[in-house]
Amino acid sequence: MFVIEFLKTTVPLPGVGKNAVEFRKALTMKSRLVTRREFLAANVAAGMTLFAVSARAAGISELYAGLKSDEFFAGPLKEEAKVVDQKVFTEGPAAASDGRIFFTNASAAKILIWNPQTRELSTFRENSGEANGLLFDHSGRLLACEGKAGRVTRTDLKTGEITVLVDQFEGHPLGAPNDLTIDARGRVYFTSRLPNDDPKTQNVNSVYRIGPNGRVTRILHEPDIHMPNGVEVSPDGHTLYLIESDGRENRNRCIFAYDLNEGMATNARRIIDFSPGRGGDGLCVDAEGNLYVAAGLHKTRGTSETLDTKPGVHVISPNGKLLAYLATPIDTLTNCTFGGEDRKTLYITCGDLLLSVRTQRPGPKKIAP
Repeated sequence: MFVIEFLKTTVPLPGVGKNAVEFRKALTMKSRLVTRREFLAANVAAGMTLFAVSARAAGISELYAGLKSDEFFAGPLKEEAKVVDQKVFTEGPAAASDGRIFFTNASAAKILIWNPQTRELSTFRENSGEANGLLFDHSGRLLACEGKAGRVTRTDLKTGEITVLVDQFEGHPLGAPNDLTIDARGRVYFTSRLPNDDPKTQNVNSVYRIGPNGRVTRILHEPDIHMPNGVEVSPDGHTLYLIESDGRENRNRCIFAYDLNEGMATNARRIIDFSPGRGGDGLCVDAEGNLYVAAGLHKTRGTSETLDTKPGVHVISPNGKLLAYLATPIDTLTNCTFGGEDRKTLYITCGDLLLSVRTQRPGPKKIAP
């Protein structure tokens, strides 16, 4: 009975790859009646157990079923701006206090500004060190993860002065800082990853904390984590969320949640797993603590990632339940942030586009400078 029902499914088989066709052929054979030995032999040839096949297939088919996305998204997706350059890879949207949206074209090493009032796109900085994630601190200064430069910087928008917050740890250079967040006490958390992965001379993939006094502490690192990407703090400041997004086989593509105790991450738990699809990239949270995660691909890109994760913004509860989903049009979807006067506009970086959508729930209130 199980075999007949399984053969009817149209759900792609994760983890099987090119063996999926052979697996189905082996199961059908010449008759619907398949012996136990034949079934197990076909299953072993596919490289996975019967339990793993059935459980994963059921999980994928059910993940997007029954979502009430209109309870989270209040309108259609809107194209705000299209970036035209020799190379384009948008990332790191951050909302300034005056409503302008700063974001990066990492491939061209530029930081851009979108003005919703004038609907003008301009360049804030060139030679940005291939800045990726951006963030405004509680004083309205712009923080940037400069991936190629291997540092985190702070820019005073009034004076233009750039301060290097960190470019090394324990005497060794960082990898490529990727994304960052901040808590109510002004502690900044950032992820840093490849290419600097030699622990003897450089720092491995890690999550660091920068204290208000400038002191840098490493709070997570390999091998406990694989490829740290997006990072966020819950509105109440009690939880740190970390996206792991590693395209290599048998590596993390999930979201971890940690208890934050005096800025240290403890009690790790995996709240959602995107594997075998593309994991999340960047994320933000609404005022109720739900996560808005940019994840998925339209087409494969030479990694072990499959297309099981739909490309778009996934709204996930703090305990890991998928609540809503908003499809995005092109690759590669990277990040999102809340903006607008009422904090109910979600801005999304996606390929060469800056997109927006109105939401039912606002983002957390900004802490005034």
